[in-house]
Amino acid sequence: MTPSRRHSWSTAVPLLVAASVGHVLYPALLELAGAWRAAIPGSRRPSPGDGAAWPPGSWPAVTVVVPAYLEAAVIAGKVADLQANGYPGPLEVVVVADGDPDTAAAARRTGVTVIAPASRLGKAQALNAGVAAARTPVVVLTDANNRLRPGSIAALVRHLDDPELGAVAGDKVEQDSGGEELYWRFESRLKRSEWRLGTTIGLVGELAAVRTDAWRPIPEDIATDDLWTALDLSERGYRIAYEPSAVAVDPPVRSLADQWERRTRSVAGAMHVFNRKRHLLGPGGGLVALEIWGHRLARYTVVPLSHVGLLALALRRARSSWLARGFLLLHIPAVAAIWRWAKHPDKPPRSSVAAALASSVFLNAVALGGLWRYALGYRSTKWPRIDRGAESGDRCGP
Repeated sequence: MTPSRRHSWSTAVPLLVAASVGHVLYPALLELAGAWRAAIPGSRRPSPGDGAAWPPGSWPAVTVVVPAYLEAAVIAGKVADLQANGYPGPLEVVVVADGDPDTAAAARRTGVTVIAPASRLGKAQALNAGVAAARTPVVVLTDANNRLRPGSIAALVRHLDDPELGAVAGDKVEQDSGGEELYWRFESRLKRSEWRLGTTIGLVGELAAVRTDAWRPIPEDIATDDLWTALDLSERGYRIAYEPSAVAVDPPVRSLADQWERRTRSVAGAMHVFNRKRHLLGPGGGLVALEIWGHRLARYTVVPLSHVGLLALALRRARSSWLARGFLLLHIPAVAAIWRWAKHPDKPPRSSVAAALASSVFLNAVALGGLWRYALGYRSTKWPRIDRGAESGDRCGP
């Protein structure tokens, strides 16, 4: 092997390892750790579905907090969906119409409690207002534009008979989402594996249950409410369970431009959370630190930057290496699928291979875009509403 080829391999191998941390090595490590824990005599491995039902008549009262901005067209359907979810205990719904008189008026017509700030607060502060109004031991947080699968609220709450649990993460799926389906299936697998080790950081703002006395108000500079809540609870010693049968079904984001906007701002917001909670990132953070790096932070930093390094190396070695040419050629169907989706928003990738390749390339690009937004000082806590279509709230049934 020539010195130049040895140098290329010595560069490529670390980059390949780094690029695979989030999607290959971390999931494999979780599986190995779970198998090791299960092999320890007397050990108990929590698993999705844990949590016994409360005895009849003793289910705790629940307040469902629904932050809503420009959701007048769907809020009545959301309230009806919550009331029909089948929760066996007392249930109150609180809609926080965030600086939005039309949504407030539509929500009041349903008879639920409505909080109507005079000006827009942003989702995180709207959640603070809703939880502050709750007088129940459990709050369930969910978005206005989704629908819950029947029994989801009870599936979450049944875990909270364990005082060590501060919250329970539900699942999220998107209708007709192409590559997004693969992404959320991967997320679900990670949360399942993390929970088997004792806790997950995978709260999603679309559906989660939180012990009311464990809630601490989200700071005013935080936009990524679900990540902040997960890390804040973990920092104080609470564990977070995962319940896959509790599912929020979101309408799809049709436009690739809207996907880009939503995901890059999420990455920028998450980076701000990690900066605020950076004391959790070191070895002293234990399992939570591992989950922060593997589940989120590496996928936002190490993985996309390594991907760029591999592309640069492959371009330099394309004439002399068939591996480099093969790596570059794999990007052609991915870029083609992304381009087609951008031109035809109603036709996301359907082939599982094309969807996987497109999703990988797109998410790495999103991470870089989010890092760039964060580096430029993006700190907005009042995100623009993503247009999911005028009938989105009526289309996302269970």
